[in-house]
Amino acid sequence: MSGTSGHGRLAGTGAHLRGLLLAALSMLAPVAGFASTPAPGVTIAARDSHVAVMGRTRADADGGRSAGYPGVSYFLHVKGRALDMRASSDSGQGLVDVIVDGGRAQTIRLARQPETYALFRFASPGDHKVRIVERTETWQAISTIRSFTVQGGGFLPAPVLPARKILLLGDSVTCGEMIDRVPGEKKQPGWNDPLASYGMLAAAVLHAQVQLVCYGGRGLIRSWTGKTSEQNLPDFYALTLADPDHPVPWDKRLYTPDLVVSAIGTNDFAVGIPDRKTYVAAYVALVRRILADYPHAQVGLTEGAILSGANKRAMVGYIADTIAAVHDPRVRQLSSTYYPGDAQDSHPTREQQREMAKDFVPQLRALTGWRAP
Repeated sequence: MSGTSGHGRLAGTGAHLRGLLLAALSMLAPVAGFASTPAPGVTIAARDSHVAVMGRTRADADGGRSAGYPGVSYFLHVKGRALDMRASSDSGQGLVDVIVDGGRAQTIRLARQPETYALFRFASPGDHKVRIVERTETWQAISTIRSFTVQGGGFLPAPVLPARKILLLGDSVTCGEMIDRVPGEKKQPGWNDPLASYGMLAAAVLHAQVQLVCYGGRGLIRSWTGKTSEQNLPDFYALTLADPDHPVPWDKRLYTPDLVVSAIGTNDFAVGIPDRKTYVAAYVALVRRILADYPHAQVGLTEGAILSGANKRAMVGYIADTIAAVHDPRVRQLSSTYYPGDAQDSHPTREQQREMAKDFVPQLRALTGWRAP
């Protein structure tokens, strides 16, 4: 698969042609995504203190960071004329978005072997803020960012992230799957867009950090195919990397959310309505675990946007039963409007994700007492 938007990875060109191309690009606005020949400059590891990170990452021995959940973000503030990133993905299908100075996101496909990618090229040194966002889901790729190199300057102190923190638990809807779908085309990893998901949109309005701890096709007690043997929410809730072959535990001391939202359940109902007693017992156990892990957090439970009819009524009832059994004032029910996707797919469209964020923001404000800073 080639790059999905902006500029894809430049492969198969000779060194001479590549040099000419990059020289021409240096006279233009920021360009991300081209594989770049490493050049002298100031290099830091991805784990360096000059890189601010939002989301769950594995700290690698070589100084890199690896991520699987979509929306994981790296923030840098640099002074220079060029910035490169050394990165790869285990499947060769990993995608990251690069945003320079708040401009339009450009998507890079990360090769299986480490390569150096140009994040921007300018004619003269300047002050620039850069954000790199994990776009794909764990089952599609685990992406590793190893280092950054700035030319014509250096790294400034890392951007300060918002003090407010949200943990959002869910499935493919929360991950932002299928947002960028193209009618009539085969499904592609590039159709994911966590930046356009309701959770990240709502967090931006609320001026909060957010972790999307989500996995497509999974539920609370079973996956969309009815399997209970796969990693479902109670399993991947505790993981940094939800790799079934090499799971990496999450250290909950690294991120203390003020608000935890669980938007799980859709996939549990894909093969029929699950047994009420079994489901509520599992949800009660999970919520009590969340309350114990984060004793100062508010917790909201919602049925999600694509359940309807009898399934939606049952899930709303299961949540009410869960809250009654937990009997803690920090746990409350959030309502979700039904959004049916479109003729191509049942996942919410870009516009519907935007409406979902609008639906949630007032409810989250009521839950937390947050107002505009």
